[in-house]
Amino acid sequence: MTRFDEFLQANETFAASFTRGDLPMPPARKVAVVACMDARLHPEKALGIDIGDAHVIRNAGGRAEDAIRSLVISQRLLGTQEIVVLHHTDCGMLTFTNEQLAAKVRDDLGVDVAGRDFLPFSDVEQSVRDDVAILRASPLIPDDIPISGAIYDVRTGKVHEVVRA
Repeated sequence: MTRFDEFLQANETFAASFTRGDLPMPPARKVAVVACMDARLHPEKALGIDIGDAHVIRNAGGRAEDAIRSLVISQRLLGTQEIVVLHHTDCGMLTFTNEQLAAKVRDDLGVDVAGRDFLPFSDVEQSVRDDVAILRASPLIPDDIPISGAIYDVRTGKVHEVVRA
């Protein structure tokens, strides 16, 4: 049995008692959360987000630059009015440089990705500040949109605020 088969089996149980099919497309709390894809981070549980409450946009490192396309759609078409950037402790993005990953891709796949920015970072708190600044500076994000940045601790489950802009 593949993992997907397990997921389909779990979905049978989920769907059997599902009663939220009438939720509107726009998120009820009008917020978008940009978070890392790390499996130890469950933004919905950590932030008290229920189904239908928020858009949760996930990518490696929770990087804002990768999320801008989704944020524009979230705001312009679906009415979100706030952004939260959520990075976390012990992030894999701390473990490599662009050059190291490019060498691994070249060795493993024979593909040259030299010059591509995979957006690694060396300081989690600074990465939150940088991503909030990227969003604040973007002409695609209106100036009146509140943007907050925080760090989730993978060992304690606590979220601590880093910045508001």
